Amino acid sequence: MGRRVLITGLSTFWGGRLAQALEADPDVEVIIGLDTREPRVKLERTEYVRSDENYSILSRIVRATGVDTIAHTFLVVDSTQMSSKAMHEINVIGTMNLFAAASAAGSTVRRVVVKSTALVYGSSPNDPYWFRETDKRSGSARTRVERNLLEVESYVRDFARDNPHVCLSLLRFCNVIGPGISTPICDALQLPLVPKVAGFDPRIQLVHEDDVVSALLYCLDRDLPGIFNVAGDGQVPWSEITALAGKRGIPMPSMGIQFATEPLRRLGLVDLPPELVDLLRYGRGVDNERFKEAGFRYAYTTAGAVEAFTQALRLRRTVGGREPDYRYEEDVEQFFRHSPAVLRDVPPT
Repeated sequence: MGRRVLITGLSTFWGGRLAQALEADPDVEVIIGLDTREPRVKLERTEYVRSDENYSILSRIVRATGVDTIAHTFLVVDSTQMSSKAMHEINVIGTMNLFAAASAAGSTVRRVVVKSTALVYGSSPNDPYWFRETDKRSGSARTRVERNLLEVESYVRDFARDNPHVCLSLLRFCNVIGPGISTPICDALQLPLVPKVAGFDPRIQLVHEDDVVSALLYCLDRDLPGIFNVAGDGQVPWSEITALAGKRGIPMPSMGIQFATEPLRRLGLVDLPPELVDLLRYGRGVDNERFKEAGFRYAYTTAGAVEAFTQALRLRRTVGGREPDYRYEEDVEQFFRHSPAVLRDVPPT
């Protein structure tokens, strides 16, 4: 038998990208994706299972399928995406249910990879130049998403302690940039004038979207227990990042920046979450040496990730937009996967 993998958040950017990558691995026999919504990318052999936001069905799925690996890709890291209650259901209750399923009597799960974020370190003027995995944040959590994520990590530590037979990898990713994903930083860098906080020019560290997927796959393929920072080499001042993107910055008041950017939010151009505003004041750097010592190799530095992002957007404007969005239709999927009328040896078009 090959590996049997369950992915949470299949309809998200990360869940879909990870499922596509796993489908190309002949050693992976079964891929199951849970989400409240249908997949947004075309998948050949990933089985989609509709779930509620807190994955209450997860224990049944684990028992029924005998999955040995869980990739927990969906933690909300942007406080503007949803209400506090919905965020708590997904981040905290969902993670609790995941660990309950993985640790239940007779569970076949032997590896869990959790996609977390360097946001757990916060961003303040008292921070070290580089946060190591063993470092604590300089102050208490200021935003609701930070409090959620810290609570999630407490469950991660408890699970690792109580289930030493399960290899648990926790990856803390710094802010992500890439042409395929929409994040507050990506959206801001596509504005004619990029917001910045007046009087601040923080040093910021980024990771390319391709390196995020590669890092998840790296941990799914081998035993790497523990916590790992994942970030491109180097920190770059925000002013230089905007210059690399070919843009100019527009100063926003240090106090009341949310009010100053309200017109942009109303136009649907950008919505700066409070955790990003803190980053644009103080920046943040994480030490990525531990993951590199484990053998991982990054394709992009921080500056390289910005340059690749800018080049991809320029190419897209030149040759045209993205491919049409994929629409999941269950009856069509079932036909192509299971109908005896479909010729299995014909190359896909």
